[in-house]
Amino acid sequence: MAISMNWVKDYVDLEGVDLKDLANKITKAGVNVEGIISNKIDNLVIGYVEECEMHPDSDHLHVCKVNLGDKVTQIVCGAPNVRKGLKVIVACPGAVLPGDFEIKKSTIRGVESNGMICALYELGLEEKTDETYSKGIEELNDDAIVGEDPIKYLGLDDTIYNLDLNPNRNIDCTNHIGFAYEVASVLGKKVTMPDVSTNPIKDSIKGKFTVEVDTENCTLYNAKLVKDVVIKESPDFIKQRLVAAGMRPINNVVDISNYVMLEYGQPLHFFDKDKLGDKIVVRMAHENEKTITLDGKERTLNEKDVVITDGEKTVCIAGVMGGANTEVDNNTKNILIEAAIFNPFNIRYTSIGLDLRSEASLRYERGLNYEYTSLALERACHLLEKYADGKVLSDTITVDNVKKVVKEATVTLDDVNNLLGMELTTKDMENSLNNLGFSYEKTGNSYLVTIPNRRLDVEANSADLVEEIGRLYGYDNIESKLPIGPTKPGKYVGNVAFRKLVSKRLRSLGLNETRTYTLISEEENKLFDYNRGNLIKLPNPMSSDKVIIRQSILPSLLKVVDYNKARNVKDICIYEIANVYYNEMDEDTKIAIAMRGNYLVNNWSGVKVKVDFYLLKGIVENILDYLGFKNRYSFVVNEINSMHPGMSAEILLDREPIGFLGRVHPNVKKDDIFVAEFSLNKLTSKNVKPIKHKEPSKYPEINKDLAFVVKKEVTVGELMTQIKKSGGRLLTDIDVFDVYVGENVKEDEKSIAFSLTFADPTRTLNDEEVMQVFNKIINDVETKMNAKLRG
Repeated sequence: MAISMNWVKDYVDLEGVDLKDLANKITKAGVNVEGIISNKIDNLVIGYVEECEMHPDSDHLHVCKVNLGDKVTQIVCGAPNVRKGLKVIVACPGAVLPGDFEIKKSTIRGVESNGMICALYELGLEEKTDETYSKGIEELNDDAIVGEDPIKYLGLDDTIYNLDLNPNRNIDCTNHIGFAYEVASVLGKKVTMPDVSTNPIKDSIKGKFTVEVDTENCTLYNAKLVKDVVIKESPDFIKQRLVAAGMRPINNVVDISNYVMLEYGQPLHFFDKDKLGDKIVVRMAHENEKTITLDGKERTLNEKDVVITDGEKTVCIAGVMGGANTEVDNNTKNILIEAAIFNPFNIRYTSIGLDLRSEASLRYERGLNYEYTSLALERACHLLEKYADGKVLSDTITVDNVKKVVKEATVTLDDVNNLLGMELTTKDMENSLNNLGFSYEKTGNSYLVTIPNRRLDVEANSADLVEEIGRLYGYDNIESKLPIGPTKPGKYVGNVAFRKLVSKRLRSLGLNETRTYTLISEEENKLFDYNRGNLIKLPNPMSSDKVIIRQSILPSLLKVVDYNKARNVKDICIYEIANVYYNEMDEDTKIAIAMRGNYLVNNWSGVKVKVDFYLLKGIVENILDYLGFKNRYSFVVNEINSMHPGMSAEILLDREPIGFLGRVHPNVKKDDIFVAEFSLNKLTSKNVKPIKHKEPSKYPEINKDLAFVVKKEVTVGELMTQIKKSGGRLLTDIDVFDVYVGENVKEDEKSIAFSLTFADPTRTLNDEEVMQVFNKIINDVETKMNAKLRG
């Protein structure tokens, strides 16, 4: 939001006030002045074109001799409207234009050029549009003095505050009067409201015009009639202030409408009364009703849109845009002015649905102060009477269904000090209320405060009043104090503790934690469709890539992988623990892992191994073992959406699916990317027995290796289950160290090699008893699993 401080000076005395210091004070008070723009540009002067000839080597450039007051210089100019006898704005060498564009002496197609003849948009004083671009350079009036500052001559020597408003101040500080109240409260001054007086003629609008409101979505509708207006150019001060606020001046009538909106925050609409007729009916649109708006486009409406009609046809989409059939044009003589309040939600849905967001619709969406609605209407009549030669008819037609409730709240000095942790005095508190313009009645230690309607963001409760008093007194005045009271060590509990535990373990295994957006695109949502509920789609997404609340973290992790890969990071080992959402009210916490390239096994030695299915499976097993689920989980080969069908598996805990792992399908990512995702909530729902201390065995272990040839469809897990069953209590550990297919093995078979560890915690085993168990394992696997011992 751009605020012209020259404009604010109409309402608050800023004589002798340093505007940079004021901006700092206002920011400290809670309204962020993001930037201060001064239109002052050095080396900018008014020039007079004494000669203008065509460039010898161009069909559109001109070589001009320009008088700058103290000298005559040569400038090459490409504007179509440059000519002899014109007074222009000249940027001399050394001038720095918006965008850090420095003007230097140059040679253009062999001709020396010592500056630049400027258009207003090139100076940042006007919006660049097709119209302003085609208009060419700015042509100054004959009274412009050569050699003087053109910014000062144009009356644009203003200071602009660019505000970065918090949502709660997006109502009162989006207009100059509202911001003037903020300035006055910071400086302890009073606000002078603008002149709204008129000299109405005896003729009355009543009896000549009627207004009907047939919808509860219009709570206030005011109408006044102004006759015999003259469409012409606006006075300079209106044009200058509109430009400062980022709007393009058009003519006096349109400019007055925009001027009052920026002044009061109340949008107005001007109808050509002769085109409109003698009646207005405010109603809801019919489904698929069509109308043509001021931009010449046909719009299709629905039953949620509020429309202004003449009793039959639509003449305006309420709060959004007027209709072409009642547009004010150069032939307009009589104007009906609308000042109304509509339901903010309807205006928002309409403006978004029709893709017609505007300065007016944004203000309607945020809510309006009904007191300013009437004042803005009178202000517009005052300006039309003064600058458009209009004759204001007596009386106003009003349909008023606004619930007018006085906002009052009680607050005490103790409330303020206890909530803020400050030590304000009664005088401090009363000064803040007085500066805010909040009237009050004091009874004992209690203050009954009346909140003005212009502050729609302040609710009738003590907490909001304390916030206002505190921000005006100055949060920077809060003294730093150590807390007083008993303390005890804190600890994480429940799901949070489990989450911290898992995260710490994953970091200890060499993975890096990431944080990604909860929102994903519709295309990303199609990936990794595993045990999902109903998706949640945003009705009004910020962008096309943030449409759906994710049910899987993996699409987001793949984007992180792509981001790092694009920056030549080859080894990527990342994880994220985050909530996912489904069925509108349900949520789950998931652990997601993505790995690519090489995995650093040992930081000290620097040894790396290539990431594969078994490495990722080992990390998942490590986590589950660490959490106390050893011997309770298994991995079952299964086809999962977006996963490689031969290199993916489902993770079961107590025979219940909790997630999956494997390689991403080559159709999704060509690289070897391995991922895993499983539910933290399902882990926390399981009972874990207390970990018992087991003393390391004093007796030596005996290791035996063997390999079986089996059909390819037989899984390692099935073999390991049989080996463990046959091995009994003497078999303490089993590891797979090789899977082989190729020479000497049939095409439909594979060889799997195991390392077996035998031990007894009470004695030393001998070879004979170990071989007895070893042979039993071989015999059972060969007979029950249809396997062959590989020699």
